[in-house]
Amino acid sequence: MNTIDTDICIIGGGSGGLSVAAGAAQMGARVVLFEADRMGGDCLNSGCVPSKALLAAAKAAHHAHGNPAMGVTGAAPAIDFAAVKRHVADVIATIAPHDSVERFTGLGVQVIEERAAFAGRRLVRSASHEVRAKFFVIATGSRAAVPPVPGLDTVPFHTNETIFADAEKPAHLAIIGGGPIGIEMAQAHARLGCKVTVIEAMTILGKDDPDAAAILKDRLVKEGIELVEGIGVAGVSGTTGSIRLDLADGRSITASHLLVAAGRRANIDDLGLEAAGIATRPGGIVTDRRLRTSDKRVFAIGDAAGRAQFTHIAGYHAGIVIRNMLFRLPAKIDESLTPWVTYTDPELAHVGLGESAAAEAWGAGNIRTRTVSLDGNDRAVAEGRTEGMVKVVTHRNGRILGATILAPQAGEMILAWSVAIAARRRIGSMAGTIAPYPTFGDASRRAAGQFFTEALFSPRTRRIVRLLLKL
Repeated sequence: MNTIDTDICIIGGGSGGLSVAAGAAQMGARVVLFEADRMGGDCLNSGCVPSKALLAAAKAAHHAHGNPAMGVTGAAPAIDFAAVKRHVADVIATIAPHDSVERFTGLGVQVIEERAAFAGRRLVRSASHEVRAKFFVIATGSRAAVPPVPGLDTVPFHTNETIFADAEKPAHLAIIGGGPIGIEMAQAHARLGCKVTVIEAMTILGKDDPDAAAILKDRLVKEGIELVEGIGVAGVSGTTGSIRLDLADGRSITASHLLVAAGRRANIDDLGLEAAGIATRPGGIVTDRRLRTSDKRVFAIGDAAGRAQFTHIAGYHAGIVIRNMLFRLPAKIDESLTPWVTYTDPELAHVGLGESAAAEAWGAGNIRTRTVSLDGNDRAVAEGRTEGMVKVVTHRNGRILGATILAPQAGEMILAWSVAIAARRRIGSMAGTIAPYPTFGDASRRAAGQFFTEALFSPRTRRIVRLLLKL
């Protein structure tokens, strides 16, 4: 057993763990990193990167048809599904060196490719190494949750961890789960020529603004995707090529392939957390706003901390813990800043508080909401992409609390609102911004301007203007 004394010991080589490792090592800290599986974690290998590569191929296929309304007529695309999956694999391979053992070793990180667990307070042990450190970071991520559907354990099914490597094109893909992963995969596969059915026991895209989600769902239905909402799956049976899903309302669906996209579960089992006295809760490890666990020298970040499960949040967490560990600054997370995007076409993006959450936090009488449709945006009209909206929520004093955007580039557009909320700006700052014309982004400025329209064109303003013109 090799014994190592170091400054920082990290368990998990996904997005958050690698961000801590790279930052700390380049600032002079001694870092040991344990990763038993693939460097880069879920994001690189089975999450953000492959899903966006698949969506890009699907978008190319969709637009190969042309746009007859614009005088451009295309032909039905010839889709080589196996080649699409090779494209996905190539994208992963292109990015992988940035997250590789070799790169991090070159940065000065000692990478141990073994599974590790706590063997006591401030002690981590793997098959051949024992590590003591001043600080520990748990960055073990999450995995696909498998719901307790009768029969599910007897049939073959995909999760995000397996679907990207399967070169077989589904004739009919059934998806259990109508959250972002399920909906992204639904549109991707439908555009690549698969029949797709999504079954969601609650509400599809239930965490997003209902008005924006309704527009997006209408778009998905027009693309041929069957959406089943408010009905659970009572049982599953069959095998690949003929999988039967019995629904709670008595209906049944037979599909060739099944994808389970019913949420995520934190990877905190078998970490020896009891031996280290680290408290957990349903969903993850208990942390304070500095991301410290019940042992103040042990931090938990990313999905393991049971908070918002996004790659960019893991990176944000990494910066928080680096400031706490290396500079002893009491940096704290601010979850009101969390943006998220569902990368459908159009994209659905959100940051800050939604309309209902803002009303709950501040009182309905203190909330102001304005919405503009993309049918009033000249760029959207020019591109024939008017199915979308910008909705903004503010406090009655004008402070921006949240924004939701449904647009072709909503993931890019939401950044302006993220900056405004982080800076605690008021809506006038966005309304007074000069937006380049014509852009989809101008819809954000127009939405901000809606907060002043009523007062600006009121009878009172007209009287003041008439009075001033007499001077």
